[in-house]
Amino acid sequence: MATESENKQLARDYFAAFMRRDEAWWREHIAPEFRRHDPGLPFEVRGPEGVKQLADALHPGIPDMELPIEDVIAEGEKVLVRLRVKGTHGGELMGLAATGRPIDIGVLDLFQFRDGKLVEHWALLDNLGLLKQLGVTAI
Repeated sequence: MATESENKQLARDYFAAFMRRDEAWWREHIAPEFRRHDPGLPFEVRGPEGVKQLADALHPGIPDMELPIEDVIAEGEKVLVRLRVKGTHGGELMGLAATGRPIDIGVLDLFQFRDGKLVEHWALLDNLGLLKQLGVTAI
């Protein structure tokens, strides 16, 4: 069983691998039965292939994306990461044509690891803040 410290490092490594689009890391560290719970996505993210689909959907829309991590907290198999998604809306993003506008939204990601592999992920993004920044809504 991995320690809380090792799980925290795996969570940090997940974001680095996501930015690199590192499919080898995903295959090694994401369980085939992995599932991401994310009400803001129009598709289901399952296993390493689902993470690739997510990267393929987000990277073109925010080509200069940064994911600065602000906090990492662990208890047992679970790790909570508070971070930001920053960049420029430079391409199509979930059906929205590029606006060229800056993006800076808060994210909470809760990961569950088992035996050194990511098995579940609950994502909570400030989607309303994103839509405001892109000029889609004024609410």
